[in-house]
Amino acid sequence: MTAFETLGRRLRLGVVGGGPGSFIGPIHRAAALLDNRFEIVAGVLSSDPTRAVQAAAALGFAGHATLGHMLAAERLDAVAIMTPNDRHFAECRQALAAGLDVVCDKPLTNSAAEAHALAEAARGHVFCLTHAYAGYPMIRQARAMVAAGAIGDLRAVQVEYLQAGMSTKVEAGALTAKLRWKLAAARSGPSLVLGDIGTHAHHLACHVSGRKLERLSADLGAIVPGREVDDYGAFLLRFAGGLRGTLIASQALAGTENDITLRVFGADGHIAWTHRENNHLVLALNGKPRQILARGDADLLPPAKRLVRIARGHPEGLTEAFANLYRDAAEAMAARITGTPADPLALDFPTAEDGAAGMDFVEAAIASRARDGGWVEV
Repeated sequence: MTAFETLGRRLRLGVVGGGPGSFIGPIHRAAALLDNRFEIVAGVLSSDPTRAVQAAAALGFAGHATLGHMLAAERLDAVAIMTPNDRHFAECRQALAAGLDVVCDKPLTNSAAEAHALAEAARGHVFCLTHAYAGYPMIRQARAMVAAGAIGDLRAVQVEYLQAGMSTKVEAGALTAKLRWKLAAARSGPSLVLGDIGTHAHHLACHVSGRKLERLSADLGAIVPGREVDDYGAFLLRFAGGLRGTLIASQALAGTENDITLRVFGADGHIAWTHRENNHLVLALNGKPRQILARGDADLLPPAKRLVRIARGHPEGLTEAFANLYRDAAEAMAARITGTPADPLALDFPTAEDGAAGMDFVEAAIASRARDGGWVEV
């Protein structure tokens, strides 16, 4: 019997942020509900009190003007936070201080100091950071294969995260509420591209390789003329054990469509995964035919197989990947509440510690830029 089955009820979730007009809010809410592990009982869906209450009522749960009001009024097990980046630290800390577990959108915070403080505050709690790509079954398969030595001793890692949304001077036109806060460094963080997508790429490389980033050399800045925030970063990486790597992240490469590619090379071959073909994983071993593994294959390794909902050939996507993280977090939360062991395979979701490592990466990149691309310890 799983810890969640021992609990015998759905977990009571309060949501903060993700109100009308949000891209990520509906994904979080749908993901939380998909596997029937959570019920959303309350929310703070806007910084405007009236709008916050009305938006929650329209979605069928209790609305509150502030997080403090919600924590005082509701019996919750956990809080999911999807507000602008500059609010994550205070809101996560407030929820943890109230004794609740937390699901938080990335990046964890806007500084490494805050991130490490939050990781410390989260000890003894369940804290899930939604680096959603870690929820894809074939990323779990890749991680398990690397750990099992399927491609031999690791030699190199390559990761790319490319977008086109800022390939034009969007700040010269009418700004949406989302763009207004993203283009303000005080709110979005010290490097827009790294907070938005670079931390995702960093986490993928570390998560699948199983190695911690130790040093980097950065080419970081803006490629759109006149832009004041970072929209491009290219990095040389050195991981624990001498593993080499490269990372490119940009929001300003015209014609791309949230293109994510990960390759991990070993002495005997490599694995490759792309977001566009997220249901598949390429395995290429020296001297053997190239293989394409699929979500739903009977011989997937347990960390991937347990996340498969429907048969091969019926594709799953981003919402299901988010839902996998919520399902894993629910098992860990139920274990904490009931005092029973959690399914060990459910404990591989990104945590506040991963978020702190991501902010260490961001600040090392900024330090390297200040040294004209010189190598910096992470």
